[in-house]
Amino acid sequence: MKAVRKRGVVRAGNTVEQMVRAISDMIVTGQMKPGEKLDEISLASRFEVSRTPVREALRELGAMGLVDREPNRSAAVTNVTGEYLSSMFEAMAELEGVCARLAARRMTGDERRMLESVHRLSTRLVHAGDEESYAAHNMDFHTRIYRGAHNEHVYDLVTQTRARLAPFRRAQFRLPGRLGKSYAEHEGIVNAILKGDAAAAEKAAYDHVSIVSDASSIFARGMGKA
Repeated sequence: MKAVRKRGVVRAGNTVEQMVRAISDMIVTGQMKPGEKLDEISLASRFEVSRTPVREALRELGAMGLVDREPNRSAAVTNVTGEYLSSMFEAMAELEGVCARLAARRMTGDERRMLESVHRLSTRLVHAGDEESYAAHNMDFHTRIYRGAHNEHVYDLVTQTRARLAPFRRAQFRLPGRLGKSYAEHEGIVNAILKGDAAAAEKAAYDHVSIVSDASSIFARGMGKA
């Protein structure tokens, strides 16, 4: 198994979004173990907020499947099994494939040119090894393809699924060489969409998410170790 670069998680902030990201990153990278209690008072103190946004953050983490919270009991870190994670990525690969196929058929000329431009600009992030900024770029890149499919129902499904996988998709960029490989995989998707080759775009997007799934499984295995 490839070594995962040791580095700090996203700095804690005081908004619900920042708390969700910080806590989910700690869970995925194993700094918080399955079964570990998440006390509202301690979290409120850590993030310097009231308990209300902490409750909202825990609710969102619960919806992502990372936190389990039963009535009248403290929230606890969930044990995300490899099988469950694999099933989510399987669904994600199918949805991304559909989006890329439709985008190859339906994207406007301006949308195609912007997708290519955004993709090319990300080379500087790869060369700089800027994992955090590349993760933000990755969100934008895929969202452009989802929007380019011009199907609101598919867009809702794929963004909901992506939200649950977001911590794992961010974490995979910590693996050595992963930024460059991600860029190359994006290249295949972009080229197919620019050519209007729906079948090739679907396959490239499906294969890309399957590779992300394999990379992310490293973190799922680590989560299960108490």
